[in-house]
Amino acid sequence: MKIKEFLGCTVLDKNANVVGKVDNVDFNTETGKIENITLTLQKNIFSKDELEISFDDVATIGAYVILNKEIPKEADKEAEKAEAVEVEIEDEDD
Repeated sequence: MKIKEFLGCTVLDKNANVVGKVDNVDFNTETGKIENITLTLQKNIFSKDELEISFDDVATIGAYVILNKEIPKEADKEAEKAEAVEVEIEDEDD
């Protein structure tokens, strides 16, 4: 696979959930080995986040890049934050 085919490739986590697309590749100039890949995570039309993962976390490369680890979804992170908030209501005795 050529590097231009790798860039833009869809990335799936170990549970086959779409994580994002390959945006950039960092490699060691001395060894020529890929060290990290940067993924673009599409949140909505106007918002994108990036995630850098180690190339050691890549299980296979083919039609898709499949990771050997799970990447939590943003919705799951937001739900965790919402669950972590506690609200204390004071009872007023008249």
